This record gives sequence, structure tokens and C-alpha cells, in this order.
Amino acid sequence: MNILIVGATRGIGRQLLEQALASGHTVTALVRDSRRLAVTHQQLRVVKGDILDPESVALATGGQDAVCCTIGVKVPWIRVTLFSDGTRNLLQAMNKTGVRRLICVTGIGAGDSRGHGGFLYDRIFYPLLLRPIYADKDRQESLIRASDVDWTIVRPGFLTNGPLTGNYRVLTDMTGVTAGRISRADVARFMLQELETKRYLRQAPLLSA
Repeated sequence: MNILIVGATRGIGRQLLEQALASGHTVTALVRDSRRLAVTHQQLRVVKGDILDPESVALATGGQDAVCCTIGVKVPWIRVTLFSDGTRNLLQAMNKTGVRRLICVTGIGAGDSRGHGGFLYDRIFYPLLLRPIYADKDRQESLIRASDVDWTIVRPGFLTNGPLTGNYRVLTDMTGVTAGRISRADVARFMLQELETKRYLRQAPLLSA
């Protein structure tokens, strides 16, 4: 499978890149600074560009079977538009190049997962630090849901740098749920499996221990 990863230099994106290559997939990584991706592989293509630049996004998207978006920002930000502006460019490029499959990572606090992070997260961290980020992630999710691509939105719980375990829950009903931790490696594994199975098409599962 030909997979475009946007956000491959760190975090979930880096885990996804390494696992995808190990599984025999061909990966294109759209990166702003190629020096931050010290990986060489015969099935890896690195495109220097930016998700906010429609031309480089279109260049990277052509010929792909799927697009995986794992971008993030550092807190605190007063106003955030990266997620919605970048996703708009991705969707336009997918439409132009005929790519149908999109898996996009947002997080606990987006959409109907808001209010399921526990007391400290919901009452302190979210309102003080994360509100601008998740306001834009809500816009991002709305753009994806309104599109005609075959999308899956992935909402991880509290991310760790722990090992790949394969031991986590995939939740689509948020009733009574409080998110737990999950490793970035496990999130990447779920994304790869979802590319193959398409079990959660047009759904937004929460991943949690």
C-alpha cells in the first residue's frame, strides 16, 4: 500500500512510519525539515513541504492509496488554525488526485469525546491550555465529516511513549467512558490495521487502555 504520512517526524507519525515500513508498505512523508527525519529506506520517499502549502500537499498526495494525518502543535497557543487549514488542503488534494482513504488523528476532547478525560483534564488542563487547539480540531473534524472521502477519525486518550502492546480498547460509544492512557506505538498499530480492515469507516473511535 502507498501511504502518505503528514506529521511523520515525531510522535504517532514517526511510529506509524516505522511500523508501515516494517510491514512492507511504501511510505511518503511530507515534512517541513527533512533533517528531522533521519530515516533511510528503499520504500520511503520524503517530500519537503508543508501541510499549509497546497502545492506541496498535492505533490505528496498523488499516487497514494491512503493519507494519514498526525500533525500537532505545542501549547499554549492563543489562536490555532493549523488543523483546519491543513486538513482543508489535504481534502482538496485528495479530491484532485483521486485518493479516497483518510485516517486523521485528533484526540480526547474533540467532538463528543469532550468531557470524558477525567476531572483534572476536563476542568483544568482543557480550559486553561487546550481550548484553542480543540476548537480547531472540532473544525478539522467537521471538514472531514462533510467530505466524501472514506475517513476514519482517531481520538487517542492520554499518550505515552510506552511500547507496542496491542492491548487497548476501541470505543465508539462514549457513555460512561473516562479515557485512559495509550502508547503512541499502539495508536500507530491501530491506524495500520484500520487501513487494512476499514472496520471504522466514517467513525471516530476513542483509543484507550
